[in-house]
Amino acid sequence: METTLTTDTLLDELQSSYTVSPEAIRFYQQNGYVKLKDVLSKTVLDYYGDIITDLVFRLNTLIKPMEERTTYERAFLQIMNLWREDEHAKEFVFSKRLAKIAADLMGVQGVRIYHDQALYKEPSGGITPWHADQFYWPLSSPNTVTVWIPLQETPMLMGPLAFAEGSQHVEIGRDVEISDTSEKILADALQKQNFNVHDTPFDLGEVSYHAGWTFHRAGPNLSTQPRKVMTMIYIDKDQIITEPRNKFQVADHAKWLNNVPVGSNPQDELNPVLFSY
Repeated sequence: METTLTTDTLLDELQSSYTVSPEAIRFYQQNGYVKLKDVLSKTVLDYYGDIITDLVFRLNTLIKPMEERTTYERAFLQIMNLWREDEHAKEFVFSKRLAKIAADLMGVQGVRIYHDQALYKEPSGGITPWHADQFYWPLSSPNTVTVWIPLQETPMLMGPLAFAEGSQHVEIGRDVEISDTSEKILADALQKQNFNVHDTPFDLGEVSYHAGWTFHRAGPNLSTQPRKVMTMIYIDKDQIITEPRNKFQVADHAKWLNNVPVGSNPQDELNPVLFSY
């Protein structure tokens, strides 16, 4: 009985409302990201973090030594759509609390899940190069956002996420995949245009939301512990699928959108609405 009550308490937190201040909304819309403190409790993060970690190490297929991996492979272990693998992971991914924040920041009436992904940067894991997520997505509207949820306190030593403030408004580097090339091209371009880079630690319970076209990166994990992060990508519930513009969008159209016809909305089976006013 006690376990049930505890689980119910955790679910209550995941479904409860978090008030996003007008200042946070303005900051997000101007800068393309925002960091919010005390969004999730240690109890929730510990409980679901253990479940997510077990899934990551059970489902991971990247077992090459670090020195044999590409830059992308050295950045993190990446396991996607955990919500389709485990009912408890689904409880976390389908949190109305987190989805409502996404809708409020974007100023839309509701959001769907595009997909989730766990990103575990192992000890000695390398940088995550500069990139913009929406390069990979065949979606017509910029109303897309990723919540980045560290499952532990994340000091600079672990490689927290860093953001180029306001970069969602420019069109530089929108045709570059994540790679050593994107790191160099975008680092140079962002520096030339004097973008401020926000690179700070994350407290436990602090999360960030960043827009699909916001350029971001992360440093290496120089600690002895994995940097464990869970993410969910939210899209405007009225998002429209657009013609894929590169091979990655062709793959995403098939995998995450089930090849739904161009010009239509995502379907509820793979991309259910998680919050709506």
